[in-house]
Amino acid sequence: MRIPLSLTSAVALALAVLLTTPFAALGADRTVAPRAKVIQLDSSGKDFIPVLSGPPESVNMRSGLVVLAPGKSVGKHSTEQNEELLVVLEGQGEMTFGDGSKLPVRANSALYCPPQTEHNVANTGAGRLRYVYVVAGTR
Repeated sequence: MRIPLSLTSAVALALAVLLTTPFAALGADRTVAPRAKVIQLDSSGKDFIPVLSGPPESVNMRSGLVVLAPGKSVGKHSTEQNEELLVVLEGQGEMTFGDGSKLPVRANSALYCPPQTEHNVANTGAGRLRYVYVVAGTR
């Protein structure tokens, strides 16, 4: 026989479930540690796939795989309070900074971008540009 829950009982049950999950503990005191894992970098035709999205997958790190077609760019943005590392897997392009300076982006290279840096990454090559970015907060 099925016993219907009152609204108060349903809310209490939902709160009990939320308060006993690892995510609730993580938000309160970060007692849940990230776990080691393997992440496949097959974009399957997508321009972007997240690799790490921050807690609870990592302590503070975010990352993703970016695939740019020839002539495309990610758009001007700032690192703000983060450091950023780009690991270039395939292709070529350039990173342009807010002051107009540029750095070459090439396969088998890595680029570091310090905090408070406005920049853009563009594909200047004939083939696709694939890179993984890793962002970590400085605070």
